[in-house]
Amino acid sequence: MRTQKLELDNMIIQPKIRGFICTTAHPVGCAKAVEEQINFIKKQGHFEGPKNVLVIGASTGYGLASRIAATYGAGAKTIGVFYEKEAENNRTGSAGWYNTAAFERLAHRDHFYAKSINGDAFSHDIKRRTIDLIKKDLGKIDLIVYSLASPRRVHPDTGTVYSSVLKPINQSFTSKTVDPLRKEVKEISLESATSDEINNTIAVMGGEDWQMWIDLLATENLLADGVTTLAYDYIGPELTHPIYKNGTIGKAKEDLHKTAHKLNEQLQKYHGQALLSVNKALVTQASAAIPVVPLYISLLYKIMKAKGTHEGCIEQISRLFKNKLYSANTSERDAEGRIRMDDFEMQVDVQQKIRELWPRVTSENLDELTDIKGYLVEFHRLFGFEFADVNYDADVSPDVSIPSLES
Repeated sequence: MRTQKLELDNMIIQPKIRGFICTTAHPVGCAKAVEEQINFIKKQGHFEGPKNVLVIGASTGYGLASRIAATYGAGAKTIGVFYEKEAENNRTGSAGWYNTAAFERLAHRDHFYAKSINGDAFSHDIKRRTIDLIKKDLGKIDLIVYSLASPRRVHPDTGTVYSSVLKPINQSFTSKTVDPLRKEVKEISLESATSDEINNTIAVMGGEDWQMWIDLLATENLLADGVTTLAYDYIGPELTHPIYKNGTIGKAKEDLHKTAHKLNEQLQKYHGQALLSVNKALVTQASAAIPVVPLYISLLYKIMKAKGTHEGCIEQISRLFKNKLYSANTSERDAEGRIRMDDFEMQVDVQQKIRELWPRVTSENLDELTDIKGYLVEFHRLFGFEFADVNYDADVSPDVSIPSLES
C-alpha cells in the first residue's frame, strides 16, 4: 500500500540538469519511451523463453529492457525490484518510477502478470519481501537478471556504507572528455584510487550481492530446473581502459566475473547457468557519469549509425534473448564464457575510425566529427524528454502511481 500523501498540483515539467543527472522526469515522456520499447519487442515476434522472471534493477536501461523483452517476447510473469522516488513536494518522481508505472499499466492492460518492489535491493528486508512475493504468486524462478547500478551500498550484515569511485589504478590519468550540454571538449585528470576506494567500489559493484540473491533463492527452493541468472558487463576499447577496464570499475567487474563462475558451478545441480553479457556502450544514467566515455559514445554512435549497426538498450536485449540466450546459438561464448553483445561495437573498422578521429576532436568540430546531438537526445530521453509527440508546454500531473507496488 502507498502511504497517504497530499495530491500534487499539475505542472509544466522541463528538464533541469545538474552535472550528469537530470533532476526532473516527465511522466508522459517516460511512458512514451516504455511504449516504444514494447512496440519494438512486439514487432520481433514471440520466442520460447523464460516464464517466471525476477529482474533486480528493473526500472531503467538494460534492466527495464530485460523486463519488457521477457514479458512481451516470451509472455513471462515478472517481478521487478528497484529503488526509485515518487513525486513529492512539487518535485517530480524519478524516471525509473515513471517507467515502471507505465510498464505495469500497459502489461496489466495486456493481461500480463507484473508486480514491483521498491526499496534497497542490497537489504535483507527487500530480499525477504521479494521471496515472499515469489512464493505467493510465482513459485520457482527460471530467469534472474541482476542489473543494479548504484553508487553506494549499505552492507546488510555489518551496516558499513560503501561508496564507489570512478578512478584509475596505480597511476593518474589524463585524457579528453566532453561536457555534452556545453558541447565543450576538455582535458580531464584523475588521481589514482587508494586501496580503500578500490575495495569500496568492489563492495558496491562486484558480485557479493548477486551471490546473496542466488543463495537466498536456492535456500528457499525457488530456483527452477534449468534456471539462468544473468548480469550485464562492459569492457570497451583500449581508449577507455584506464578509467574503465583497468580502473576501479574494472576491479569490480573482475569480482563479478569470479562470482559468475562460482554461481555457474553452484547452479549445475539445477541444470542451470550463470552468465555475463558484455553489452555495447550506450547513453545511460551510469555511463553519463564516467569521464571520457561520453565523448567515446558520441564518436561510436556516429560511426555505427552510418554503418546501420547501432542498437539501443531494447535492441540489444532483444537480440540477446532471441539470438543468444534462448536459441540454438547458446554455444556462442568468448574464451571466458561470456556472451558478446558488443560484437558490432568492437569491429576492427569501427575502432580504427574512432582511433583516427579521437585526437582530432575539438569543441569547434564536435558537431561535425561526432554524434553529440544524438548523445544529447538520448540523454534527455532517459528522463522522458525529447519525444516529438509529447507536448512539454502542457500541464501534467507528476503524481503517478505504480499499480501493484508491494510496500
